[in-house]
Amino acid sequence: MVKLGQSSFRRILLSRILLLSVPVLLMGEYVTYRKARSMLLETARQNLTESAVRKAETIEQWAKSLKSNLIGASESSILQSVEPKDYQKLISQLGQRLPTQVDCLQLTNLQTNQVIASTCGSLPIHSQSPPANFWPQQQQQALLDDKSVYISLSWPNMQQGKLNDKNPVSSAAQFSDSSKEGQGGKESQVSLVLSAPVYIRQGNGRQLTYALSLQSALPVQTSAPKGSLAGYTVAIDQDGTILAHPNIDRVGRNIDQEADADRLKSIVKRAIAGGQAAFLHLFSFERNGVELLAGYAAIPSPLTQKENSKWIILAVSRLDYALSGLEEIQQVLFILIVSLVVASIVATLYLSRDLARPLEQLRDYALKVDTEAPQGLPQNLQIKEFNQLAEALNSMVLRLSSWAGELEVATKEAQVANQLKNEFLRNISHELRTPLNGMISFLQLVRDGYCDDRDEEMDFLQQAHDSAMLLLNIINDILDIAKIESGSFSVILEVIDLTEVLEEAVDLQAVPIKEKGLNLSLPALRDPITVYADPEKLKQVFLNVLSNAVKFTESGSISISMNLESRKIKSPDVVNGNVPESTTSRCGESEWVVVTVKDTGIGIDPEQQQKLFQPFVMADGSTTRKFGGNGLGLAISRKIMESMKGSITLHSTGINQGATVVISLPVEQQSNSSVDHQDLLMENAMLKSYEL
Repeated sequence: MVKLGQSSFRRILLSRILLLSVPVLLMGEYVTYRKARSMLLETARQNLTESAVRKAETIEQWAKSLKSNLIGASESSILQSVEPKDYQKLISQLGQRLPTQVDCLQLTNLQTNQVIASTCGSLPIHSQSPPANFWPQQQQQALLDDKSVYISLSWPNMQQGKLNDKNPVSSAAQFSDSSKEGQGGKESQVSLVLSAPVYIRQGNGRQLTYALSLQSALPVQTSAPKGSLAGYTVAIDQDGTILAHPNIDRVGRNIDQEADADRLKSIVKRAIAGGQAAFLHLFSFERNGVELLAGYAAIPSPLTQKENSKWIILAVSRLDYALSGLEEIQQVLFILIVSLVVASIVATLYLSRDLARPLEQLRDYALKVDTEAPQGLPQNLQIKEFNQLAEALNSMVLRLSSWAGELEVATKEAQVANQLKNEFLRNISHELRTPLNGMISFLQLVRDGYCDDRDEEMDFLQQAHDSAMLLLNIINDILDIAKIESGSFSVILEVIDLTEVLEEAVDLQAVPIKEKGLNLSLPALRDPITVYADPEKLKQVFLNVLSNAVKFTESGSISISMNLESRKIKSPDVVNGNVPESTTSRCGESEWVVVTVKDTGIGIDPEQQQKLFQPFVMADGSTTRKFGGNGLGLAISRKIMESMKGSITLHSTGINQGATVVISLPVEQQSNSSVDHQDLLMENAMLKSYEL
C-alpha cells in the first residue's frame, strides 16, 4: 500500500538526476572559470616579471649609453679646436647628433660657473655641482672612463623651473597636466644629469676648463592600457625613494609613506640581497584601493658604484586589466551552462521514462506473483539489467522454498555449535582448574613451611611455575580463538628462514620427547628456505603440531620431513593476475615448501578428522581428558596458516594408526638465492634419525 509522503520512482529519478546533474554542471563551469582565471593570472605574472626585466635592462643600457656618449663628446677634437664664440653652435649640433635621447646639453665654464652654451636655456641643469677636486686640474689619463662622469638626479619640480624660464605659459600647463596619473610626460619624471670634464690644451698640457653636462629623463612607460601585460613603470632606489611613477605627486616620496610600505620594503631588501626577478601583489599602492600586480627586477644604481646601491624597476598593472580576457570567457561559459542545463533537462525526461517503465512492469509482476493467477514474467524490457532482474526475481521465487529447508539445517548447526561450546566450557574448566589447583597446593606447602629442605622447596616452586605456564598457554589459546571469532586476529609477515623456525620448535619439544623415549627423525637442515610469514605465529603452529604428536604418542617415533613442490594456483589471485612475482616461477604455478609431521600415536577416526579444525571440537571427550588439551590448537593453527597464505591438513587411517599433519607455505623466491631445489629434494631423502 502506498503511504502518504511517498513518491514514485519516476518522479524521484527525475528530481535526483536534475539535482545531481545541474550542480555538477555548475561546479564544472566554476572550476573551468577558476582554472581560466588562474592561467590568465599566471600568464600576467610571468609577463609582468619579464616586462620588469626588459624595463630594467632598458634603463641600465640607457644610463650606460649616456655615459659613453657624454665621454665621447667631451673628448671630441672639434670641441678642442673650435673657438669659444662657436661653442653654442657646436653644442646645438652635438645635441642633435647624440644617439641617446637628450633633453638638454650644456657647456659650463668651471672658472666662472657660467653656462656658455646650452640647448635648453641659461639656467644650469644640475642641481648640485661636482665636489671640489672631483676632477683633476690637469688631464692625467689619455682617455676618460666612467668614473670621470659625475651623475646627479634632477627632480620634476627642478625641470619645471628650467622650462618656465623657456616658456612659462606652456610649462605651467604641462605641470598642471602632469599631476594626472598616466598623463605626465618626460617633465613629470626624474632625469639624470651627467657631467664630464673638458680639458683644453694650454702650453704643454691639458687644463680643466669646462664641464659638458647633459640631461635625459628616465625612459619609463607612464600608462598601461586595459589588456596590456607590459604595465606602467615605477622606479625605486635603495633608500626607498620613488624615482618614477605615472602620478607626479608620488615621485620623490618614500615608500614608508605608502600604504603597502611593508611589501615594498621586502622588494627593496630582496633586491639589495641579490634576489632574482619576481612578482607580488600590491593591495594599497593605488589611492583608490585597486589591487595591482607588479613584476620587479633590480639593476645597479647609475648614481654610484657602491655594491648595495640598487634601483628596483617595477612593471605594474591593475589586476582587472590583467584579467580582462575573463569577460569573454564569462560570456561563453554563461551561454554554455544555459545550453547544458536545458539539454540536461530534456535528456532527463527521456531517461526517466525509459528507466521507470520497465521497473513499473517488474513491480506489477512482483505484486501479483503470490496470487492464484500470477502475471507472467515481463519480457523484452529493452534494458539488459532489467531483463536480468526479471530472471533473478523468477529464480528467487523458486529458491524461497529451498531456503526454508536450509534455514532449518542452519538452526540445527547453530544448536550443535552451542552444544560444542557448552562441552568446551566444561572441558576448559577442568583444564583451568588442574594447573590452578596444582599451583595453589605447591604454593601453600611452601608458604606453610612443609618443605624438608631447600631443594624440595625449589622443586615445588618449579612445579608451580610449570602449572602457571600451562595455564598461561591455555589462556593464550582462548584469547587467540576469541580474536579469530571477532575478526581481529592478525599476523606480521616478513621474510624468514623456515628451517630456523622449525629447529627452534623442535628444540622446545626435545625434553618431552626425551622423557617419553620417542625416536625423532628430521632432515639435515643445512640450506635456508625463505618464506613470507610471521615467525612467532609459525613457531606456534609447529609447537601445536609437535606437542599433539608427543602427547598422543606413547611409544614409537615422530618423523619430520620437508620437500619442495610446484603447485598450480587456482585461487582468485591467479585469475585476476595478482600472484606475487616473488612466489611464482611460471604462469599459474608457484614453489611451495611442505613440512610433514608423522607420528605412531593413537590416531583419529576418519569421520572426526575434519571436525578437529573447528573451534571447541575434540575427537573424544574421554581421550582428551586422559591426554589433556582444550580443542583449540588445530583451529588456531589453521587460521594462522590461512593468514600466511599457507595450509595445514591432518590425515589418519584410523584408531591406533598414527596421524600425519602436512603444513604448506609458498616459498619466497630470491634473485640471488643459491639454493638448488633438486639438491634439497635429494637431501630430504636422507633423514637424520636419533633417539632422545
